[in-house]
Amino acid sequence: MNTRMSADDRRELVLQAATRAFAQGGYAGTSTDKVAREAGVSQPYVVRIFGTKLELFLEVFERSTLRIRDAFAEVVDDPTFDPTAEDAREQLGLAYTALLADRDLLQVMMHGFSGGGHEEIARSARACMARIFETVRRTGWSDDEVRDFVAHGMLINVMLAMRAPEHVDEDPQIAALAACAFGDALEFLT
Repeated sequence: MNTRMSADDRRELVLQAATRAFAQGGYAGTSTDKVAREAGVSQPYVVRIFGTKLELFLEVFERSTLRIRDAFAEVVDDPTFDPTAEDAREQLGLAYTALLADRDLLQVMMHGFSGGGHEEIARSARACMARIFETVRRTGWSDDEVRDFVAHGMLINVMLAMRAPEHVDEDPQIAALAACAFGDALEFLT
């Protein structure tokens, strides 16, 4: 029985390993060698597939933000979705909440959005944020409403990045902010 992985499967294996590695170390703190060790492949193999560390990071980052955009698009494009309904924001929020279990995805996103000192990463971050904004904007909500929705999501990301849900008992201010940010989902994150 031949158990060799296809090229697509090996590529996916490296992308998953790169997601874990970049989530921990960010762009600057992660080498292609670290990604290779995480994937169980050679460093030259990683470079052969992706070219440079920057190209690999951008693919991992863009893939993470596309998952978020796609989760929102699935809700917005559903013919039964009513953006004027009282629970419309909650429906979009639940699509986002479903992604919260993947902390690596959120950490990679945070590293990408905070990597503005590197022009290619900043350009990618702007494009990724624009795609998310455009998708939520298809609800017909005002730009201010879309901004508030996206800003709430970014607050959630920051709270998760600093592991606030696991430490709400240490500071009443963080507990209050976490309760505001996560609502009923907080109990599932602690």
